Amino acid sequence: MTNVIEVTGLTKRFGRLIAVDDVSFVVRSGEIFGLLGENGAGKTTTIEILEGFQKPDQGSATVLGVNPVHAHRHWRDRIGLVLQESDFDPLHTVNETLALFASFFTNPRDVTETLELVGLADRADERIGRLSGGQKRRIDVALGIIGHPDLLFLDEPTTGFDPVARREFWGVIEGLREQGTSIVLTTHYMEEAERLCDRLAIMSKGQIVAEGTSSALISALGATTIRFELPYGVDQSTLCTICKVNFAVRDNVAAVLLGDDVQDVLMRLLTWSQSTGQTLVGLEVVRPTLNDVFLGATGAEP
Repeated sequence: MTNVIEVTGLTKRFGRLIAVDDVSFVVRSGEIFGLLGENGAGKTTTIEILEGFQKPDQGSATVLGVNPVHAHRHWRDRIGLVLQESDFDPLHTVNETLALFASFFTNPRDVTETLELVGLADRADERIGRLSGGQKRRIDVALGIIGHPDLLFLDEPTTGFDPVARREFWGVIEGLREQGTSIVLTTHYMEEAERLCDRLAIMSKGQIVAEGTSSALISALGATTIRFELPYGVDQSTLCTICKVNFAVRDNVAAVLLGDDVQDVLMRLLTWSQSTGQTLVGLEVVRPTLNDVFLGATGAEP
């Protein structure tokens, strides 16, 4: 599988602030790559370098085989951008808006085909000003792909969406991947990243602090919690001896964070419970999520 983006040692400073600090990663052809991070983590600056809007101070980046600093018109025709905000003439129809943008490209998609792809075929003659926020965001994507891009940058595409609109929009993005479009996605929604991204990188303070598939990151960095109400007459030390792990007890609830030994600890706990007749009220095993990984990797407050 070829790489559509290759980043090595990328660094960008603004005065004394190091916005991007020795960042390296690749994006493979045909995948959705997620770039996650809290505000100020450096992801926007990184994306702007890849889009050719910023020049790095150190390191290198190639996008579709080209250094974005020296990008030419043909390269820009192969890149699609969906920014956080856009501004359309509210009096123009959806069809007119797409037709105008299509005229900027040498080999654009068919306007009708593009509207069908983003689910707006039935709104072709509607004025922009009469559309909902979610429908306008679909226009953003339509404009981003009207030029038949090989690579699409999506910057927080579902911000402000209600849950139903967000899930519908995910289907649009997955459809683009099925057509072979490579996608770089930034988002604050962990569920969105876990659903859409083949691989992802988490940034904090200008650096990549974790990278991989969501499942691999959860397995490597997440911790499973076992917790239950501490049975009457059982003290913390007894519990720790039985299960061979250090349970913490707070407000009469025993809890422990575990890695690969979840099954062993759970088996010891249940065996002890059955042999002594102790009831483990409220027993639950809480699996880690991508959000847990994100908070742990960035040191952000939950």
